[in-house]
Amino acid sequence: MNTKSKRIRDILLSIVLAAVFCCILAYFQYDTKTSHSYALSILTRSAVYAVVAVSMNLLNGFTGLFSLGQAGFMAIGAYTTAILTIPVAARPNVYYLNGIAPWLENLHLPMIPAMLLGGLFSAAIAALIGIPVLRLKSDYLAIATLGFAEIVRALLAAPMMDTITNGSFGLNNVPGYANIFQPMAIAAVCILLMVLLINSSYGRAFKAIREDDVAAEAMGINLFRHKELAFVISSFFTGVGGGMLAVFMQSIDTKTFSVSMTYNILLMIVLGGIGSVTGSIIGAFLINGSQEWLRFLDVETTINGVQVPLLRPGLRMVVYSILLMIVVLFWRRGIMGTSEFTWDGLFGLFTRKNKKKKTGGDKS
Repeated sequence: MNTKSKRIRDILLSIVLAAVFCCILAYFQYDTKTSHSYALSILTRSAVYAVVAVSMNLLNGFTGLFSLGQAGFMAIGAYTTAILTIPVAARPNVYYLNGIAPWLENLHLPMIPAMLLGGLFSAAIAALIGIPVLRLKSDYLAIATLGFAEIVRALLAAPMMDTITNGSFGLNNVPGYANIFQPMAIAAVCILLMVLLINSSYGRAFKAIREDDVAAEAMGINLFRHKELAFVISSFFTGVGGGMLAVFMQSIDTKTFSVSMTYNILLMIVLGGIGSVTGSIIGAFLINGSQEWLRFLDVETTINGVQVPLLRPGLRMVVYSILLMIVVLFWRRGIMGTSEFTWDGLFGLFTRKNKKKKTGGDKS
């Protein structure tokens, strides 16, 4: 098969796969006989985290900057989106204790513009803090960005922010998604934009910095400018992901954006493959799905008066951790490594398996 035929085949197969996925989403959304709210919830959360995981991978995997500030940038985007989308009529019920700042009282934006503004606000903060912290390397950069995330959490809950963020009481009455297609479409657009960036000349410069920053600088790449650019772009999409999470949850507070959230996102890209967009998406869906589907292990169960051993609160995380250890042992570079999904790769996987079976059969 020549290159042109393969390209046409890949496009057609991708369209068919997208159509099948949309049909599944439509079935979950519009099937009136059975409630699929739980499945829709898992899919929506996974789409949100897929955006954040890819944005973190853009920085950690493709540029080689070990940042742990994602929870902070998500918090900025989430609070910006929530504040701007809460209906004006509902705001007195939200800010019932300390009131709302006069300049915010009638300020309202639709969901998409509010998310974009949250992303821009996150990017602006990233541009400012990037000036000092991006001069650090490796663990020092990780510690600095992790500290930034905790500072953001503390500031959002501070008494001086009560009339803006509602302090430690958090925000509620955030309008949710109209259907499952909204978060999926937003996630698809965000990931597509990041893929286009990775495949551009800027993306190649990011990869060169990851491989060897000294050699990259010798080739004429401005290290600080490109590191700052990667940091700002990653923070923008992380902020948009935070806004998506706020709309999904419909209520947020600072406890949501703890350090464990950043570690969870890092786990997604490590499991999927550092340096792989496809891997980050797979990791996001696997982690979110497995965390929810294993919840039955936390429920004490009795059969004919006999309690099933081990089934009790806490077992879910034990089994979940064991499964992760098994995956890491067999796929040390993650499920995808640094590779991306391709139809040739998928067909080649089955071809190799068939060849091994035939070879084994001939030997016997």
